[in-house]
Amino acid sequence: MFQYLKKKLGFGADESVPEAQTQATAQTPTATPDPITVATPTAVEPTRKSWMDKLRNGLRKTGSSIAQVFTGTQIDDALYEELEAALLMADAGVRATEFLLEDLKRRVKEARATEPQAVRGLLIEALSDLLAPLEKPLAVGNATPTVMMVVGVNGAGKTTSIGKLTRHLAENEQKVLLAAADTFRAAAREQLGAWADRTSVEIVAQEGGDPSAVTFDAVTAGRARGCDVVIADTAGRLPTQLHLMEELKKIKRVIGKAQVGAPHEVLLVVDGNTGQNALSQVKAFDDALGLTGLIVTKLDGTAKGGVLAAIARERAVPVYFIGVGEKLEDLQTFSAREFAQALLE
Repeated sequence: MFQYLKKKLGFGADESVPEAQTQATAQTPTATPDPITVATPTAVEPTRKSWMDKLRNGLRKTGSSIAQVFTGTQIDDALYEELEAALLMADAGVRATEFLLEDLKRRVKEARATEPQAVRGLLIEALSDLLAPLEKPLAVGNATPTVMMVVGVNGAGKTTSIGKLTRHLAENEQKVLLAAADTFRAAAREQLGAWADRTSVEIVAQEGGDPSAVTFDAVTAGRARGCDVVIADTAGRLPTQLHLMEELKKIKRVIGKAQVGAPHEVLLVVDGNTGQNALSQVKAFDDALGLTGLIVTKLDGTAKGGVLAAIARERAVPVYFIGVGEKLEDLQTFSAREFAQALLE
């Protein structure tokens, strides 16, 4: 799934931070090795080809409605009007749709295109360029440990996404510690614990405790044990639940007290099938927490895959991973060109 730079981090267990120091709230970070990068594999790899097939199938409901626009024989105002309607129906949003249409018309004029199918090829290029700012690899190792805080609404797939990411990190020789900061829902702790067992990583959890205290304990434990990555799973909440959003802000502040500069990643997991509501979530969580990246799940079978265009145009938070299924390999790094091709070819 992921390609890591072939570089060992060189940490052993329990050697970086003495136990007595883990309670300090402001310390000078120790020197860290060069980071490793979760990079986008090339499309020629067999596993990536299989992924592209899944992505095309997953986005078929979205792409088929757009593809129908190019079945005619003329490039005229009617084609652009139909394309506008199809993009809006795919939840690309008004701003992104207007931008794409203007950019497409410019490309058609410059290329002197005369066939609708040629216009579709130019739309792939336009969409790829629009989505390009979202394409960014996740780097691990700029800090030791790299602390990730994962947030999102109920049912978006946070815990499952964390489990998949954890497994791949562990398989690439990264020592991972999980923090079960959803302290009030037993099923969440059990689900995260199951992933921890499956991947042979450690977990910090407590029933009915304070989520901030759990994350503080996990980060300090991660430092003491020489972990490469600490991932905090938080309880799902709606952005309109202001008291719960304040709780997230508190968790973030407390993580910073456990380790200077942390959390290094604040990841929002969004359900791609919710369309424009996903964009609203990105804006709300970004305003509250300062997001560093997104994991977009459940793109399989959606008719609203155009929402990534809306995100790119209105709040370009990097998309680290996208998911098109429940299997481990169904969570993959995001490529703007691959996504545009899967959607429109």
